[in-house]
Amino acid sequence: MNKLVTYQSEDNYAIATINNGKVNAISFDVIQGLHDALDKAQQDDKVLVITGKSGFFSAGYDLKVMTKSSESAKELVTKGSQLSLRMLSFPKPIVIACSGHAIAKGAFLLLSADYRIGVEGDFKIGLNEVQIGMTMHHAGIAIAKTRLSEVYINRSVVNAELYNPKQAVNAGFLDVVVPENHLLPTAIKVASLFAKLNTKAHAETKLKVRKQHLLDLESAIQLDLESDISIRA
Repeated sequence: MNKLVTYQSEDNYAIATINNGKVNAISFDVIQGLHDALDKAQQDDKVLVITGKSGFFSAGYDLKVMTKSSESAKELVTKGSQLSLRMLSFPKPIVIACSGHAIAKGAFLLLSADYRIGVEGDFKIGLNEVQIGMTMHHAGIAIAKTRLSEVYINRSVVNAELYNPKQAVNAGFLDVVVPENHLLPTAIKVASLFAKLNTKAHAETKLKVRKQHLLDLESAIQLDLESDISIRA
C-alpha cells in the first residue's frame, strides 16, 4: 500500500481505504495502491472491501494529469482500465462501500466490483465524461456494458446522466443503499458472507459469467492505446 490507500486486515476480510485530497481523485499512486491491496488480499485469501472518505468515494481521475497532455491522460486512463479488468476477474470477492459521490472513474470502480453498497444522502453517482468534454473511451463503454442495461448505457454513457444513490441502484451502479452509520457494518456483513463461498467455485464461475465482457474489455484497452484520449473545452 501507500499513503493514499491504506490496508486494514481483519479476520476473514480486509478494508482498503482511498484517501486522496478533497475529492478522492484517482491518480497513478491511488491505482498502484489499489493493486497493492488486491495483491495483499489475494495473498491473505480474504474478501476485499474498498471504501473512501466521508462524502466522497471518488470524483474520478486526477484532473491535473488528465489536462496535462493527451499522453498523460491516455496513460492514466489505460492504467485505470487495466485496474478494472483485474477487479472484474479477481479471484476473491470485492465489495465496495461507496461513502458518497462516485463520479467518472469512481463510478467505473463500482461497475468493476462484485457487490456495491451506497450511502443515503445528496450524492451523485454516474459517468460525466461527455459533460466535461471527454469522448467516452472504448474501455469505459465496455465496463459500462458489464453492469448497465441498454437503456442506462445510453442515459449514463451518451447523456452523462448522474443519479442519486437510490436511482443508482436502478441504473446498476449500486446493489443497495443504507444509512451512513450502517455503511461499513453492512459491507463487513456482506464480506463475511462472501468469505463462506468456495474460493475455487467463485473464481471459476466469475470468469465464466464475465468471459465475453473480459475479452471485450481487453480489446477495448488496446483500441484506446491507438486513440486520442483527452478532455476538450
